[in-house]
Amino acid sequence: IIPFEKLEPRWKVIRLDNRSPLDRDFDSQSYPLVVSFGLSGDPELMDLLDPLLDWPRSNRDPNKITTVLMTGVSALVRATAWRMDRYGVDYPGQQIGAIMRQADITHISHESAFTEDCPPPDPVQTSLRFCSAPRHLPLFEAVGVDLIELSGNHLADWGTEALLSTLDLYDQQGFETFAGGRDLAEARLPALIEHNGNRIAFLGCNEPGPAYVWAKADRPGALRCDDDGLMKRVTQLADDGYSVIFTFQWRESASTSPLPDQIDAFRRAIEAGAVIVSGSQAHRPQSMEFYAGGLIHYGLGNLFFDQMYKLSLRQEFLDRHTFYDGRYINTELVTAMLEDFAQPRPMTEVERAALLGEIFAASGW
Repeated sequence: IIPFEKLEPRWKVIRLDNRSPLDRDFDSQSYPLVVSFGLSGDPELMDLLDPLLDWPRSNRDPNKITTVLMTGVSALVRATAWRMDRYGVDYPGQQIGAIMRQADITHISHESAFTEDCPPPDPVQTSLRFCSAPRHLPLFEAVGVDLIELSGNHLADWGTEALLSTLDLYDQQGFETFAGGRDLAEARLPALIEHNGNRIAFLGCNEPGPAYVWAKADRPGALRCDDDGLMKRVTQLADDGYSVIFTFQWRESASTSPLPDQIDAFRRAIEAGAVIVSGSQAHRPQSMEFYAGGLIHYGLGNLFFDQMYKLSLRQEFLDRHTFYDGRYINTELVTAMLEDFAQPRPMTEVERAALLGEIFAASGW
């Protein structure tokens, strides 16, 4: 048992009666692990002392808490998009949306561009050239998305104009973006968000390509991972007082274990000053580690993507990171299972235990 201010990422906060001090709606009055203290004595003396004692009411100030939800691969294409047309735009988020909306900052890595030229979705499409229909974009608002990652390797499948119009749509809807942009200069810019006194910076990049997805001086796209000075920008942001979350679109792997060069790259981001490094490329969940004071999750799996043919492709992580008073203090591993090619649902206890057991074993824990 430790006090709230001593929390750190390697500790899991155990819920009591399904309550946690990390929750936005936490009620300390009914929480069993609360100790109250104060002064008592002569009323006149207490009246004199009270203005002199600038005591905090609690060691947990809800106005200093920020939660960030990081997710894995999303693309509103093929069978996912087909089901949205059939059952409603909000269909993918009907069972997971409440969890996503709880976060103060909700992230999604959407890999395809939105264009009016996108053909009607085909649930048995064999081509890997992807696009999404603008009529499906309201799903993001429905599940509380605030921040869109642009590192996906299908981002430019439908061409430059489709990508530019997608970025315009995101701007019009008020979404923050990072890891890509209208040109190389914009792709290099971090998303900077301040909430409850916590300053959080998001940076990301694409390693595998294809080459046509990388942003150039005169072309929109994703930021390439070998971009000059990328890690120096991480260090500068950390020096400026930001908690940096760095995301990678790395090469895909069918294993729970990361590739050797993936380990090297993800660790370099921590060494540069990031507090969290998150893999956005993995269609199946991968291992994690604490490294040099930061958390690395090498791959979170899919979120909204229609891969159902293997259990590992249906298993999903949504990582809920908590920041307090300018410091990264905790991560809660939310787990989900994809159903019906489109709709993640919270895992059962048995499903969750199996996934965590596999991932923790791969992590050497």
